[in-house]
Amino acid sequence: MLYLIAILVGLGIGRLRGGRIAHLAGLRLRWLWLVPLSLAIQLLIFPLFSGAPLVAYGTAPLHLASYGLVILWMALNLRVVPLRGFLVGAALNLVAVVANGGYMPASAAALRRAGLDQTAQRLLDGDVVANVILMSPSTHLNALGDWLSLPSWVPFSTAFSIGDVLIMIGLVWLTARGMIAGD
Repeated sequence: MLYLIAILVGLGIGRLRGGRIAHLAGLRLRWLWLVPLSLAIQLLIFPLFSGAPLVAYGTAPLHLASYGLVILWMALNLRVVPLRGFLVGAALNLVAVVANGGYMPASAAALRRAGLDQTAQRLLDGDVVANVILMSPSTHLNALGDWLSLPSWVPFSTAFSIGDVLIMIGLVWLTARGMIAGD
């Protein structure tokens, strides 16, 4: 949901700069179908409104494959400058996920700050929740994990990573810049 907020911020900035949504079609992004394919894979293994995945087997490899598709898409579109920061953020997330067997380590404290006490407790109880595992001394590259958070009073608050911050900056930049004709 944070990514949607980043897009909305980008739309606002683009509008303030005199841009138009219609100009986003001029971005000429190649192989764009890789992005919804990656999202579809993630929704099959980490559904939004259900605790049970639609595909219950191969979660870690499918998660890694979904990252691979997005990174491939970004690599194919490196000529679009804002995607470079996006690529760095996605690569940082991928490194953390690979180092932890296909899951992102998440801080229970960050989840609690975000108002996600139930998720934090499930992780503390030893569960894996969607694509996250409990951040601990036994998880790897915790600095790249989900240890940042917005306060619980912010709608859709959650824990997030440095990689997510870079992705969100890239989304804001891409959206705002893409709304300006000839940019």
